Amino acid sequence: MNRYPPLKALVAFDAAMRTHSFTHAAEKLHVTPGAIGQQIQKLEEWLGVLLFTRQIRQVQPTADGLLYWERIQPALAQIADASEKLRDRRSMAVWLSMPPSFAAKWFPRRMARLLTRYPEIELHLNASTALVDFEREQIDLAIRYFEGSAANLDATLLFQDEARAYCSPGYAADLSLKQPDDLARATLLHTTVQPYWPKWLRHFSRLKDADIASIPRIHFDQGMVAIEAAKQGQGVVLSSALLMEEETTEGTLIEPFDCRLPLSSGYYVVHHRRLALRPAAAAVKEWLIEETA
Repeated sequence: MNRYPPLKALVAFDAAMRTHSFTHAAEKLHVTPGAIGQQIQKLEEWLGVLLFTRQIRQVQPTADGLLYWERIQPALAQIADASEKLRDRRSMAVWLSMPPSFAAKWFPRRMARLLTRYPEIELHLNASTALVDFEREQIDLAIRYFEGSAANLDATLLFQDEARAYCSPGYAADLSLKQPDDLARATLLHTTVQPYWPKWLRHFSRLKDADIASIPRIHFDQGMVAIEAAKQGQGVVLSSALLMEEETTEGTLIEPFDCRLPLSSGYYVVHHRRLALRPAAAAVKEWLIEETA
């Protein structure tokens, strides 16, 4: 007897278990629900046990089915992962993940230079704040804003950050913002990326904690939205110079004070420490380091 079960049937079984439906499994594998049923029946006959109980418009995994899937699923995932990595090892496609603000404010102004240098590279961009799981996701490199230390990550610093205050020229003129103490009559635009207004004001102003706490604030979970609000004269935002190049060049935002608070966080290019980078991904990493040098 062949020690290996019908492999096509294993794929159908795995899809049915993942989707909890023969119909959805069929959609995932681009076949008919009947074909899924036939493959699973073939697997059941080979194993000599029922993997699903069939009811009208519903299937439920049996205890044997659940236990069997629990045992084989890691092996199937390893086969898929090894196959994808071997197939993509010489590919010129590069999957790059970065925070939305970095993707919107810094990267587009330079992307043409990357593609001019490496016209053969097929770039796939993912703008997300979610942390990348390099072992499970098809991501080669990620730009991450953090302090630079994480298990299993190779992290190269691109830009050590500072908290700088920005506002529109009109807003600075209307409120006569000449020194940090003048922010007592401003509105502070507070972001989750740089939530450092209290620390910044304690460092650069003579305002008491009670005065700092009484300054009006607007809170944003996206730095890009806060920057846009500052451009519209809604307040003063703390942000990174890396994200303000366009605004400061065009004059839509200015730094009313020469006060820059060093931060422990920065923008790093990261990848899995134990997974070798393909040549195309290594080229993109090298380019990122050069661009921020």
